[in-house]
Amino acid sequence: MRVLAAMSGGVDSAVAAARARDAGHDVTGVHLALARNPQTFRTGARGCCTLEDSRDARRAADVIGIPFYVWDMAEEFHDSVVDDFVNEYAAGRTPNPCLRCNEKIKFAAVLDRAVALGFDAVVTGHHARLGADGLLRRSVDLAKDQSYVLAVLTRAQLDRAIFPLGDSTKERVRAEAAERGLAVADKPDSHDICFIADGDTRGFLESRLGSAPGDIVDGRTGERLGTHNGAYGFTVGQRKGLDLRVPAADGRPRYVLSITPVTNTVTVGPREDLEVDVVTADRPIWHGPAESVTCEVQLRAHGEVVPAAVAVSPDALVATLASPMRGVAAGQAIVAYRPDPEGDIVLGSATITAGSRVSSHA
Repeated sequence: MRVLAAMSGGVDSAVAAARARDAGHDVTGVHLALARNPQTFRTGARGCCTLEDSRDARRAADVIGIPFYVWDMAEEFHDSVVDDFVNEYAAGRTPNPCLRCNEKIKFAAVLDRAVALGFDAVVTGHHARLGADGLLRRSVDLAKDQSYVLAVLTRAQLDRAIFPLGDSTKERVRAEAAERGLAVADKPDSHDICFIADGDTRGFLESRLGSAPGDIVDGRTGERLGTHNGAYGFTVGQRKGLDLRVPAADGRPRYVLSITPVTNTVTVGPREDLEVDVVTADRPIWHGPAESVTCEVQLRAHGEVVPAAVAVSPDALVATLASPMRGVAAGQAIVAYRPDPEGDIVLGSATITAGSRVSSHA
């Protein structure tokens, strides 16, 4: 099979490309140039859009012995990921740019171009499993599992995806890279948001959305507790950085409960007011066998899972949680899993629109 290996410059994608070649595939490596101006992006291992990463990917391809190219995807990345990130925060939601990158870039724009060029599939270094049965499962390394950010993929996209690392721990991947003589064997994992050079998300958003002063109010009394320079700088569940001028009567900390862009208001309250037991979501991508199912759901990347009853229609997903969860933010993904001895199976995902509390729990 003729496959295209997406090589970020990190250890995972390098070993994935090598394993694909060892499996007998005709492999071509490609590095995605995602930055309009790579020199302004962070160096080292904190991002995935640097000139250093491109050089690391090229050197890995040379060691593996496969052809290598760089594809300029900067405009597509800016339009589909960066602009989406800014627009989502402006609308009071909390996006996941890694998820959007997988959906719009790696398994849409890249896959479409690859197929047009005669490739059969795209290989990536994601830690997830995709077996002969076509089912997407968690990685054996649960600490590194990335099935959550892959749950947005359609059946057609999964049919053209290969994830060679899902049966290995990250420790094993690094050891194998060293055995293969890959210089990236000890390269640290990337962290944070790759297109925010200094890691200052609020500053990044303010540079694009401008200062927009508004009020911070108490969710129970409506009392004005402080001000902010932009509601986009907050996310549901946030505790730090509120700079409240009026302390709580009981001395307990307050958390962001909601963001209302129309009035530019941030509402805060005690931790228990964050609890929700019903989550609604739109744009479902569903691989499950039924419109209603009892399963487990995950509401954030690397977040805990909770049993839930999930009802799915073509346009919406509603999950009734077995126990309340906190910090459920609109814009994040809800991913449904079916527990399985061979690895939890992804049933589908949707984009969270709201969380609510409709019942009491002991």
